[in-house]
Amino acid sequence: MTYGFRVKLSWDRTAPELVESFRNLPVANVSDSMSRICALGADLRPMHRSGNLAGPALTVRTRPGDNLMLHKAIDMAKPGDVIVVDAAGETANSLMGELMLAHAIRRGVAGFVINGAIRDAEAFLERNLPVFACGATHRGPYRTGPGEIGFPIAINGTVIEPGDLILGDLDGVVSVPKANTAEILKAAIKKHESETRQMAETEAGTVNREWVDKALRDGGCEFIA
Repeated sequence: MTYGFRVKLSWDRTAPELVESFRNLPVANVSDSMSRICALGADLRPMHRSGNLAGPALTVRTRPGDNLMLHKAIDMAKPGDVIVVDAAGETANSLMGELMLAHAIRRGVAGFVINGAIRDAEAFLERNLPVFACGATHRGPYRTGPGEIGFPIAINGTVIEPGDLILGDLDGVVSVPKANTAEILKAAIKKHESETRQMAETEAGTVNREWVDKALRDGGCEFIA
């Protein structure tokens, strides 16, 4: 096996029913339910107009500015997969544009997370497939490799295993380990229900704000008349 230039063909994926259960939960609530340490970074911003991202990860690691492995990943993706690309955050060259986007949509890809750049930005807005990237540039990619598909990658300190659940909304992207999805789903629903109640109390003017002064006093804050 050639380390750094290899393709794994199969792995376990987060179950479709779990993907759907997470789909409409705010990413912030899911992140809070994982102690706020599984974010993929603030540099990853939506390149599409609207809509949430949800699906199991098809992981890609590539040399910065090279998209050979990304082409292969789109060809082998199963419907509903989210292609997650570790390209080291380099934005000097784009990794995909409108033609690859169209091919991915035809293949049933649920979306992309690209730790790198895209091009043909207007097409991404028009087609509106959920895509998160670090930026856009007109400069095209190379297609020589090396790279890997189907192995663990890391983006901004978060390790993503193939098949892990990827979620994204306008706040950013989070990765949920597939082995822990059920317990994290339960915690995220509880968090979302709590914030929904708090919003209702806030809008009604009945929310309890005593915790603010308590936190200040507990921290040793001095109140001066």
